[in-house]
Amino acid sequence: MPDKKKKRSKRPDKQAEEIRLNRYIALSGICSRRQADEYIRRGWVTVDGKKVVDLGTKVPLTAEVRLQGKKINPERKVYILLNKPKDYITTAKDPEGRKTVLDLINLPTGTRIFPVGRLDRNTTGVLLLTNDGAMAERLTHPRYAQKKIYQVTLDKDLIRADMEKLVQGIDLEEGRVTADAVSYVNPDDKRVIGLEIHSGQNRVVRRLFEKLGYKVKNLDRVYFAGLTKKALPRGRWRYLTEKEIVMLHRRLF
Repeated sequence: MPDKKKKRSKRPDKQAEEIRLNRYIALSGICSRRQADEYIRRGWVTVDGKKVVDLGTKVPLTAEVRLQGKKINPERKVYILLNKPKDYITTAKDPEGRKTVLDLINLPTGTRIFPVGRLDRNTTGVLLLTNDGAMAERLTHPRYAQKKIYQVTLDKDLIRADMEKLVQGIDLEEGRVTADAVSYVNPDDKRVIGLEIHSGQNRVVRRLFEKLGYKVKNLDRVYFAGLTKKALPRGRWRYLTEKEIVMLHRRLF
């Protein structure tokens, strides 16, 4: 008979039980690791009652970590895709009592998420909500220049000369903004335009067309950072698939 190999008992690896302090803070969804490093440098972070300023510090997940006296805990990451309808504000709370995108999402009590970037009240389409602060920061930071595609309905036909101007660049208050691509969605209706852009300035699509003398009647974001609203009706939401989450991490980290 062959010798039976003794099974090794699995002992927890102490090193595996500990993570860097900046990652612990980032996992709470409060901020990115880079921001967490700044909080540590400033002496705002305590671990088990002791101030920590060493950026390389590792802590167990069972540690009591406080930021400016407030206890924080790593959260399970939540990633939600919403097909935003009109008349909803892209924020967690609105002081004027208007409807927000969070009113459309029913999550377990205590789950905290926030919208990544903004779509104005009358803009519809792809919107990501999460509690992953590090991912949110990279998705909105100009350095990472995430691709966005909009379907734009104008008040009149868009002429070819103005399409070329959009690609060459339009001067706005904050500088020159260029579209990556502009095309007619339907050659028979030159009021409906597909616009690809990387700029993330506030109301940038509406302002580009206003500068050229057009009024945007409808604005729908159909693509954002690799995500689309395919098979997701207006006003409905779903969790991102594992494949989509992996795709976003590969793009950003």
